[in-house]
Parts: sequence; structure tokens; C-alpha cells
Amino acid sequence: MKKLKVAILYYSSTGVNYQLAQWATEAAQSAETEVRRLKFRETAPQQAIEGNDAWKAFHNSEENKRETEASLDDLEWADVLIFSVPTRYGSVPSQVQSFIDTTGGLWFEGKLANKVVTAMTSAQNVHGGQETTLLSIY
Repeated sequence: MKKLKVAILYYSSTGVNYQLAQWATEAAQSAETEVRRLKFRETAPQQAIEGNDAWKAFHNSEENKRETEASLDDLEWADVLIFSVPTRYGSVPSQVQSFIDTTGGLWFEGKLANKVVTAMTSAQNVHGGQETTLLSIY
């Protein structure tokens, strides 16, 4: 029987969703699946990153630098997609939306059909729009 292929796609500015993605990776590996943990490309201006100490620290960390960026090939490869992204005003961050906006060709060719998809999100505050963020992923 072939191993299930799991892509864990995350965006993390300060490390919270990176940690969630790590835990998801550990869980998937314990189920003896093939796993790829992938980050969405950072598109924020360097000035914005430098202006937030936590963001700057995570962005410049060795952990972050070691991570592979997500590609459309990863979506096509996977049987299961797990998203971990922060909430930004009730939606996904622009870094994630930009990537999702490039998937039209895969969708049109039916290459995103019949995949299991789940998602998790985080926000600094209660009632921060987490539920609408999850809906925007689906």
C-alpha cells in the first residue's frame, strides 16, 4: 500500500504557526506518511519586518532559513493539505493569498480534486476573525 503524502503549508511571522506546523509534522510522521513541511514565501517589505522585534527574530532565525518554500508541485504531489496561517483582519495573510491565487491552473486541470484539506489559524486576540480565516482557505 502506498504511503499517504501530506503537505503542511504554513506562514508564520513570529513563529507561532511554524510551531503548529512542526506539531502537525510530528503527528503525520508518527502515522508513517510522507511529509513535506513548506512555508509560504515572505513578501512583506524588509522595513515592516525590521519594525517588529518578534517578526525580525523569527525571520532571521536558522529554523526559518532552513525551511523550503511551497510550490504548486507540492500541492499536486500531496494527498492531504494542512494549512497553518495567522489571522489578518479575518482573512489569510497576503503571503498566503498570493500563493493561493496562483493555483487556478491546478484547479482547472482537476489536480486539486479529491484531496483532504484541513487548516488551523492563530490570532493575538479573542474574536480575531479566526473562523472567517478558515472559511477563506476552503
